[in-house]
Amino acid sequence: MADVSQISLIVFDVDGVLTDGGLYIDDQGTETKRFHVRDGTAIRLAQRVGLNIAVMTGRTSRTVTIRLNELDITLALQGVADKAEGLHILCNQADVAVEHCAVVGDDLLDLPAMTRCGYPIAVGDALKPVKDIARYITQANGGHGAAREAIQHILDCQDKWDTLVDDLLTQ
Repeated sequence: MADVSQISLIVFDVDGVLTDGGLYIDDQGTETKRFHVRDGTAIRLAQRVGLNIAVMTGRTSRTVTIRLNELDITLALQGVADKAEGLHILCNQADVAVEHCAVVGDDLLDLPAMTRCGYPIAVGDALKPVKDIARYITQANGGHGAAREAIQHILDCQDKWDTLVDDLLTQ
């Protein structure tokens, strides 16, 4: 396991991490998702200081693609059956060693990637086996600011969060 100060890539699951895990499907069969705006702000701030952000999800959703485009997240895999393999693909694309990667998850399908990364993080309402392997567990539940909290934790440990906040105060 890597020291959190060496993390240069954070990989987020979507359903249950960036969203509350609910699937909203309208009468026409269109799926929508609820994202938390503070997660998006933290992602933008992390990108500003050079932290790579990636998304890996077992589902495929146009809604996710739209949100990724809004946040300029280009490292993304949807429809991933094997998240351990997906992690290696994302790390190769980002040119980051797996041990310098954090994975934020909530469910059993996230375990293969979380056990291989350098710094596993669980959201507050993650399943017990996910929490058991996590080096950090957010207070917030998935889709309710957990991604922001995970980013803040990493940037705090890297002495970058306060600088970001100070920069915002002087703009």
